[in-house]
Order: sequence, then structure tokens, then C-alpha cells
Amino acid sequence: MSTATQNQDPEIEWLKNVYQGDSMPQLTLRAILMGSFLGGFMALSNLYVGLKTGWGLGVAITSCILSFAIYKSLMTVFPRLFRTEMSILENNCMQSTASSAGYSTGGTMVSAIAAYLIVTGQHIPWPVLAWWTFFLAALGVFLAIPMKRQMINHEQLRFPTGTAAAETLRSLHSEGVEAMQKARALGLSGVFGAAIAWFRDAGKPFSIPGMIPFPGAINGVPLAKWTISFEMSAILIAAGAIMGWKIAWSLLLGATFNYAYLAPKMVELGAIDAANVGYRSIVSWSTWAGASIMVTSGLLQFAFQWKSILRAFSGLGSLFGNKRDAAHDPMARIEVPTSWFLTGTLLSGLGCITVLYISFGTSLLMGVIAVVLSFFLSIVACRATGETDVTPVGAMGKITQLTFGALAPSNIVTNLMTASVTAGAAGSAADLLTDLKSGYLLGANARKQFIAQFLGIFAGTLVVVPAFYIIVPDAAALGTDQWPAPAAQVWAAVAKLLAAGVHALHPTAQSGMLIGGLIGIILPLMERFFPKAKSFIPSATGLGLSMVIPFFNSLAMFLGAVIALALEKKMPAIAEKYVVPVSSGVIAGESLMGIVVALLSATGLLGGGGH
Repeated sequence: MSTATQNQDPEIEWLKNVYQGDSMPQLTLRAILMGSFLGGFMALSNLYVGLKTGWGLGVAITSCILSFAIYKSLMTVFPRLFRTEMSILENNCMQSTASSAGYSTGGTMVSAIAAYLIVTGQHIPWPVLAWWTFFLAALGVFLAIPMKRQMINHEQLRFPTGTAAAETLRSLHSEGVEAMQKARALGLSGVFGAAIAWFRDAGKPFSIPGMIPFPGAINGVPLAKWTISFEMSAILIAAGAIMGWKIAWSLLLGATFNYAYLAPKMVELGAIDAANVGYRSIVSWSTWAGASIMVTSGLLQFAFQWKSILRAFSGLGSLFGNKRDAAHDPMARIEVPTSWFLTGTLLSGLGCITVLYISFGTSLLMGVIAVVLSFFLSIVACRATGETDVTPVGAMGKITQLTFGALAPSNIVTNLMTASVTAGAAGSAADLLTDLKSGYLLGANARKQFIAQFLGIFAGTLVVVPAFYIIVPDAAALGTDQWPAPAAQVWAAVAKLLAAGVHALHPTAQSGMLIGGLIGIILPLMERFFPKAKSFIPSATGLGLSMVIPFFNSLAMFLGAVIALALEKKMPAIAEKYVVPVSSGVIAGESLMGIVVALLSATGLLGGGGH
């Protein structure tokens, strides 16, 4: 069998045995309206959580369960208006719309946009911010098109949240004893996740701490200052159970080395402020090495798949009248056309460049470089999300900040807003692939799902932009106990640092970048040339990511993977049946309750939280 035939086989098998996009409704008005409605609320939740923690959570699973429950209720209350149930693909399409509205449009709001407010002391005018938010989200959606076929169809990357969302929908739409058992497990674990969120965030009727510190110290500094503690959150534990063992142990390995050895060493060398040890000060140094690992490894692994890349762009030469490729490709009518990628990327990219030039004084050349760089770094973000379920938006933005620190030194606004392009596009691209993973597992039509994702951008922009002005009235609101905005603080610090040029970066950070870049190249090469030892070679993505998130995040994901591994070894049948549903339920439950607490807090119906 030829290589070309082998590469086609997974798609042919999927088309014959899984695809059902022609046999049931998918892209319907009710799915789009429900997704837009839910996505608007979730955009508020992610804005709230992001300003509190610097962390953004995907809303795919939450939107699946919510839409299913709401629509079932509407059928019961208004049977004449809501006569038929949503199909599983309609629910999946709704999930894409809600996820786009709730996540893709707000990623840079808690990072680059809030950092702009910190460094300038002024809000971006709302019409400018609205156009900016829309163009960034659209750019990411279009950039993801050529990556879908390679990362999902052929590489079969996990995309844990996307896999969990598909499993959630199957449980909700299936009948039978096993399906009911899975649904019941999902429901009970959802209650567990919701209870954790309520008692931690709302603190009623009693509160639990948000963080449990470990005893001990390094160089006289408590372990908690080095982020070595346990966070009272089940979401990342559940994500770790889905993501797999290799990524998880690589995360813990990298986090231990970074926070227990490198960070204290850098304090001794003066690279990290000894008087202000904490996550923000540590990550402002370690980001350079971690991001370099992820960038070089992601691009190299993408280059390894050059045949898939050529196939993804095979339509480039036949866009203007030549349709022979579509005639020979059975997936052509299902996948998003390359022409959409070209047209959408051109228009949304031009929109970003225009806003950069008119509103932020960035030169046209710098705008073009930012858009082009976004494509390559979106590849890295999508791969990281596919393997670990965490999109390193901040790390991708730092690479752009570094680049423009060299190209446009002393220009803080250009530094922030060009990095905003990269972060926004990377977040949206990874979010789309997560939803497309769900659709792929359920047999959905990717083209229809893409349209749903694109429509969600409008709803998200309409909600998240005014909400940002309401929640953060001025610069003084950021960096406070109410809104710590850790991500924005790091972005602002990097922009100020690079305003004097790249040479202002501490020599150890420059060395970290170089070493990290080499590690990102060496590890994938070792996996390629020593396949038998692959399970013992650390994941470059896991190592890199561990240096840009707190230790307690890596610890939580590692614990989840340990639990899943133990079940797989001791009780494989139970693991096969329950790991994904239970993990999905925990993620959904804690996310849902986070939304409830956020809304109650925003409306003043809830007093001070638990932490």
C-alpha cells in the first residue's frame, strides 16, 4: 500500500463508519440562537475568572449540558413551540457557537487589553475595541482551517475538552443501561464539581480555602510563594485524567525543575526580584524558556507532517476555476474550503492591520508581520491545546512581544497590540479545533460547524466589550484584591521591559530562550529517531507549558493522570466506561457553578466570596 493510500485511509474509514452529517439536522436557526445566548453568559464568566486568576476556561462541555437541559425544559413548558428534540449534531453546532461567543472573543481582554489600560491609564474607545475583538477572533477562526485536517483527521490529537464534549453529548442523547450509567456518573460528578466551586467561591454556608499551602520553604521563602501548593479546584485534575500520562508527568517534571530549582537559582543571580517572589515575578523570567520550547517543538513537529501540510493547501493552485481536487477528494464537500481560509484570513488580517495603523499608530509593515507571525504561532497553540487542553495564549503573545521589542524598540503600545493579534488569533484557532474535534468524533459536517463558530463571534463581541468597561471602569481597578489581573500584569511588565530593546532582557533569560529553543528541537528529534524509547522521552509541549503556568496547575493535571492511569491498570473496564464521563461532569459542574457565582457577585446578590 502506498503512503498516499495510507494517509487517506483514516478519512475514508471515518466517512464510511462515523460521518452522519447528511442524515440529521446540524446547522439550524435554533442551534445558533441557543448557542449565542449561552455564549454571551459564558463570555461574562470567563471575563470574571480571567481577571481574577489570569486563566480562561473553554465552555464547550458546559454549553452542551446547559443547552440540552434548557431545551428539554422548553419542550416540557411550551410543547407547541418546541415540538422536536435537538439532534446530537445540532447540539454540537450550538456548542461551537457558544464556545466561540464565550471564549474566542475575550482571550485578549484579560491580557493585552487590560495591560494596555495599565500602561496607558486609558481605555481603548469602545468602537475600536469592538472592531478589534471581532477581527482578532475572526482571524483565529480562519487560521485554523488548514490545521484541522492534519491535527484532527490524521494525527488524532486528543483535544481533551473536545473529546469530553463529544462523550457528554453521547451520554445525553443515548438510551440504554450503559448510557444511563454514564449520564448518571456525569451528573453526580457534576454536582461534586459544582459543590467545590460554590463552597470555595461563594463561601456559603461555610467556606473552603482556595489554596492549600504546603509546609516548608526554599531559601527561606515559603513554598506557596514559589506556587508550590494545592489549588482547591477539580477542573484541572479532570483535564489531566483525559490528557494522558506522558504529557502529565512531563508537566510535573518541568514544573518541579522550574519552580523548585531554576526560580530560586535566578533569585540568587538577581534575575528574579528576591523581595517580590511569586508567580508573576517567576513567570516573567521563565516564560522566555518555556515559550521557546513550545515554539520550536511545535513548528518542528508541524514540519514533520509536510505531506499533510501540502494536502491541506492542495487547493491553493485550483481556487480559480480548477475543481479537479474536489472531484477526487471525498472529504472536499465536508471540509472547509481553502478558498475560505484565503479570503477570510485576508479580510480579517487587513482588518487587524487597519485598526493597528489608525488607532494604535503601528506601521503597516509591523501589522503585516504580526498577522503572518500569528499563523505560525497559532500552529503551536493548537498543538498545545490538542495535547494538553491548555492553550498557551500568554506564551504566544510573549514571542510576539519579544519580536517587536527588537523591531520597534521603545514603543509599548505597538508591543502590546501586535502581541494581542497573536494571542487573540491563537486562542480562537485552538478553540475552533477543540469544537471540531467534538464534531469529528460525532460525525459532524466540519463546514457547517465552522459557520456556527464564525457566527458566535458576533454574539461574543456584543457582550464582552461592554462588560469589560462595566467591570473595569478605570486603570485603578486592576492589580487590586478584587481584580488582580495577573495575566495583564505580566504582559504590562514585559512590554515595559522591552521598551528599552531586547538587550534589556536579563542575560539568564536570553540564555533560557536559547536553551529552551534547542530543547524544543532535540526532544521531537529523539522521539522520531528512537521510537522505542518514546514513552520515556519528556513531551516538549508539557515541559514548555509547565514553565508558563503555576506549579499547582501542573500538579493538579498530574494527579488527574495518575488517577486515570491507576484505574486503567487495576480496573480497565471501569476506566474505559467512566474516566471521560466523570471528568466531563467535574469540568461541567465546576464551570457551571462558577458562572452562577460570577453572576450573583456581579449583580450584588452575593456577599464576599470564600477567598
